[in-house]
Amino acid sequence: MRLKIVQTGEPVLRQRARALSKEEILSEDIQRLISDMRETMRDAPGVGLAAPQVGLPLQLAVIEDREEYLRDLRPEQIAEKERRSVPFHVIVNPAIAAAGDTEMIFHEGCLSVAGFVAVVPRWRKVRVECLDQKGEPRVIEACGWYARILQHEIDHLRGTLYLDRMLDQTFTTTDNFSRYWKDKQIKEVCLELRAKHGE
Repeated sequence: MRLKIVQTGEPVLRQRARALSKEEILSEDIQRLISDMRETMRDAPGVGLAAPQVGLPLQLAVIEDREEYLRDLRPEQIAEKERRSVPFHVIVNPAIAAAGDTEMIFHEGCLSVAGFVAVVPRWRKVRVECLDQKGEPRVIEACGWYARILQHEIDHLRGTLYLDRMLDQTFTTTDNFSRYWKDKQIKEVCLELRAKHGE
C-alpha cells in the first residue's frame, strides 16, 4: 500500500524518532510498514524513505538506489558522485559516525521537500551500526552517494532536514535545477554562484 509522504512543516519531521525493540521490528505491523514504505519509495521514486516521512516517529528507514536510476546519468556524473546501485535494505535504530574527515558537496533533494533541491555538504565516508529488518545487528561502511543517502535518512530520524545543512544560495526549484545546473559538475556550480555573489 502506498503511504502519504508528509511535507516540511509537519511536526513529525522535526521530532526525534523513538527506537524500536527487536520484538516490535518482527511484529506484523512493522513488517507491513516496511513493505508499504518500500512500495512508497519506489513509486515516488526515491532512494530512501524514513518513517517520519510517512508520519511515524520511529527510528526506521528503507534504502535502495536502483540500477535504473543511474541510466540517465553520464559516466562522469556517476564517477564524481561515487554512485553505484544499492540493494534494498532497512536500517533501524542507527548510530552513525564519519569515517575520515573528507566532506563532499552535491545537490540533494527530499521527498518531504517536494519540488526543490540544494547543495548540501556531507561526509564522504560513514560507518553505521544498526539493526536490519529481522532485528539483527548490522554494520554498514559506505562512501560516496550511498554514504549521502544514509546521512540524509538518519537525519530524518533526528528531526533534521537537508534544509538545515544546505548552502542557502544554492536552494532552487527542481525545474530551475534541470534548466541551469543539472549537467554541470559541482565545482562549476560553486564557481558560478561565487562569481554571481561577488566572492
